[in-house]
Amino acid sequence: MPVPAPAPASTPAPSRAVPASTAQTTLTTQPTEESDPLPVTSGLPAPTLRASPMLQEDIPTAVRPQLPVFVTGDQVTGQPDIKAVIDGHAELRRGDTVIRADRMEYDVPEDRAMAEGNVHINRAGNIYQGTMLDLKVDAFSGFFSDARYRFLETGGHGEASRVDFIDNDNSIVHNSTYTTCERTNEASWRPDWILRARKITLDRGEDVGVAEDGVLEFKGIPILPVPRLSFPLSDKRKSGFLPPTIGLSSNSGVEYEQPYYWNIAPNRDATITPILMSRRGAALAGDFRYLEPTYRGEASGMYMPRDQLRDRDRWSYGLKHNGLLDSPIGGLGLNIDVKRVSDDDYWRDFSQRTSAAGLGTQLTQRLLAADASLGWTRADHSVSLRALKWQTLQDVSAPIMPPYDRLPQLHYRYSPQDLAGGFDFSVDADYTKFRADRNFTRQPNAERSFAMAQLSRPFLAPAGFVIPKVMLNTTNYQFDSQLVNGSTSMSRTLPTFSLDSGLVFERDANFFGRSFLQTLEPRAFYTYTPYRDQSMLPIYDTAPSDFNFASIYTENAFGGNDRIADNNLLTLGVTTRLLDADTGAEAARFGVAQRIRFSDQDVTMPGVNPVRDRLSDVLLGAGINWTPQWSLDTTVQYNPKTSRSTRSTIGARYSPSKYHTVSAAYRLQKITDSITEPSEQFDIGWQWPLNDLWGDKGERVPGGPGRWYSVGRLNYSMKDSKFVDTIVGFEYESCCWIGRVVLERLQNSIRSSNTRLMFQVEFLGFSRLSLGSNPLQSLQRNVPRYQMLRQDSVSPSRFSQYD
Repeated sequence: MPVPAPAPASTPAPSRAVPASTAQTTLTTQPTEESDPLPVTSGLPAPTLRASPMLQEDIPTAVRPQLPVFVTGDQVTGQPDIKAVIDGHAELRRGDTVIRADRMEYDVPEDRAMAEGNVHINRAGNIYQGTMLDLKVDAFSGFFSDARYRFLETGGHGEASRVDFIDNDNSIVHNSTYTTCERTNEASWRPDWILRARKITLDRGEDVGVAEDGVLEFKGIPILPVPRLSFPLSDKRKSGFLPPTIGLSSNSGVEYEQPYYWNIAPNRDATITPILMSRRGAALAGDFRYLEPTYRGEASGMYMPRDQLRDRDRWSYGLKHNGLLDSPIGGLGLNIDVKRVSDDDYWRDFSQRTSAAGLGTQLTQRLLAADASLGWTRADHSVSLRALKWQTLQDVSAPIMPPYDRLPQLHYRYSPQDLAGGFDFSVDADYTKFRADRNFTRQPNAERSFAMAQLSRPFLAPAGFVIPKVMLNTTNYQFDSQLVNGSTSMSRTLPTFSLDSGLVFERDANFFGRSFLQTLEPRAFYTYTPYRDQSMLPIYDTAPSDFNFASIYTENAFGGNDRIADNNLLTLGVTTRLLDADTGAEAARFGVAQRIRFSDQDVTMPGVNPVRDRLSDVLLGAGINWTPQWSLDTTVQYNPKTSRSTRSTIGARYSPSKYHTVSAAYRLQKITDSITEPSEQFDIGWQWPLNDLWGDKGERVPGGPGRWYSVGRLNYSMKDSKFVDTIVGFEYESCCWIGRVVLERLQNSIRSSNTRLMFQVEFLGFSRLSLGSNPLQSLQRNVPRYQMLRQDSVSPSRFSQYD
């Protein structure tokens, strides 16, 4: 009920009781110098290089002192706007703060609440419970005895002998515990992991906790002394140690990695990882990332002062930068991608670290580029200046041909838009200086210039298209030494004509009780290029194009500019699709295509015979996505002469739900004019809960038992009758921790491989992964469609613990 305005100070208002079963009073507080609240840190998005949603909106500082106070209870006595005493089911509300107790006294001028008996505080979803409270409500300063607490965002909870509230954001918890494990009603419940500390300092403004003089227990066993350790109170990025990784490697012995994450700024961070290897020694790895409105990048590296197995220093570094800048002269772009290692054996000894150090996704990468390009674009014109230099990691048992450096490459393109008459026109001009070790290439280095112009007039309609095109390519070479015929320069000019055409027929169809829009898309592509003898031209950047449904409808059989195939051929193909009548999604696709050659193709790569066959191999392709859970994709290259397939690829995937996926692929490749090394491989990858095998299906439920997952990938060579690459692991997801053990065996060369066994435990809400550690990186790189456990977890709403 409302309380009358206070009497003058010289005439104190008498105390009175409100004899009601439940009494309610509204009190107003006037801010004083000592009760004025401290500034409240706004709930900004987490400072991460990727966006993170706002988790909580705090009440603005200027508004808090103006909020009214509501008190209720079985009996309320006191002086209006001076003091209130609430007995029985006492409750006080102000803004996002709720206090409940058996008995409570509230001093209005001091904004001070003193409560005892089953005291309960809900502060914006964070809950405290205890026996005695003395608190300035708005400033949120005071103490709480024999407290239990639970934080909303992480679900972390614990107990303490006393909690000292310093202000709205900071508090100190004495003789405390902390865990994120879900409490059950069982009397014998004990958390899987728990932190016990003499003191824990909590900073809700930064969402960071700091434990002092403590110990971390796992399954009741102390595993880590904690002189001083910080941990997160939300999903915000924070500086601190990430979960360590322990592994066994056939090359390096026992490995221990302890990453430290440094949250430098919202758009910059770094990870520093000391590494110990029992057979090699100590190393230090690091990674630095930055993100700005117009540019972004990453720098990484590793240094080992002395490798005990190689008796030398080992190092690697990588740098990536991508930037775009608008200027008065047009758009300017700078792209840098540099990868370097200390020696030829690095890829074999540290293959698992090439990706972590920014050296790419190939675990056995032997070609490392230092690539930098500067580009300019304005209207219809663009210019790029590029420098590319390779580091080739040679193996005596399996040497590889080093690619040519481009020092420099200058490229210009003119592509006007909206030409009259519906024409498309473009001109490309390029100058490149090629350099490589002639002991490997056995041919001279050169400066190559070329210009290519093309003009087309597309005729497009809903029922089909016709696109005639003419092209003119002229190329000039200047060599640094004489060719076999004594020339130091050569040139070539070739025209090309092509005509691409196709039709699209549609009809309504019904298969297996589903309605579809079925298409029939015949296509004909003709191209003609006259013959010019190019056998004397060296090869700098050219290779045969892969024979697939994309390349079969192109003018040149080669990628690059050192060979232009003499073509007089017609490609015929047809594709039919089934499109879902409601969503338009492609449920099935079937296609076939073949080339008809009217004359021999005499321009080939060195050492390859001219193409005499009038009919090419037949390409057969099919893709089926009948449901979102199932997919099948296959391509077969069939030779009509031998009635056998030359190359076949069959891939299938089944993904019924999250963390449930199985994929398999079969690849066959036989010897042809362009393929000298046959292969036949079977590849299978999976992630699947083992609990499903004995009836406990679906996702893990709160309070339920943990779940086991099997995850891995096997690549088997049928030609060699052995596994090429093997990754097999198990993951365990509990309520508050995730464990991983992964066995990884990767083939380095024909006769050598590297085997590692890795272990990792992640304590959820306490030591959360930000960039990932080695077991997780190995699974993400190698297992198709792998999903990290708890990746899609959403922070709870403050209303999930609303009073």
